[in-house]
Amino acid sequence: MSARVVVADDQSVVREGIVMLLGLLPGIEVVGSARDGEEAVALVAEQAPDVVLMDLRMPRCDGVEATRRIREQYPNTQVVVLTTFADDDSLFPALQAGARGYLTKDAGGDEIVRAIQAVLSGEAGLSPAVQRRLLERVTTAPAPAGPPTAEQQLPDGLTPREAEVLVLIAEGLSNPEIARKLHISQATVKSHINNLFAKAGVRDRAQAVRYAYVRGLAHPPGTSFT
Repeated sequence: MSARVVVADDQSVVREGIVMLLGLLPGIEVVGSARDGEEAVALVAEQAPDVVLMDLRMPRCDGVEATRRIREQYPNTQVVVLTTFADDDSLFPALQAGARGYLTKDAGGDEIVRAIQAVLSGEAGLSPAVQRRLLERVTTAPAPAGPPTAEQQLPDGLTPREAEVLVLIAEGLSNPEIARKLHISQATVKSHINNLFAKAGVRDRAQAVRYAYVRGLAHPPGTSFT
């Protein structure tokens, strides 16, 4: 998979180092670099990259706001956060703004490539540490009463089929796997996903999984209903 990438980081040495590293990786073409969020948004408008590797703490326009603007204005461009910080105040606003990947700057080249490939395939490109933090966050949230029964109303107007697709997403199934399991076409799966994303107010699969956990439609691995 070939990917056109923009790098956004306000520190020149870091930015140039990332660009140099990406230039050595297979299937990656760096088409521009930005010193802040404003430049990143402008470069996306100019270059239409597949992915932006986005730092968070930058002048003029920070990475969260730049991510939000890019995802709203240029939805074909995905954002993978590449930052020093993995605290909740950085992680969750970035994901809510539409970032589909989140890595810390100690990530190696292979991990960056995997994250880029993941987001271009419609998956979440999250580092293992970030995945653990998301799991910790949802497992320490107030416990839901359990999955809705057939008689109970599903949240946000979800249909039973949309809820079923959401549960399978939370279980880690891909679109082809969901289609095979439910005996429907991949186009139908995509239609259900688009509908449930709109109803749930989520942007990507990572946010959808968290939504399923919080609403009690699914539980994280290793937990059970009480």
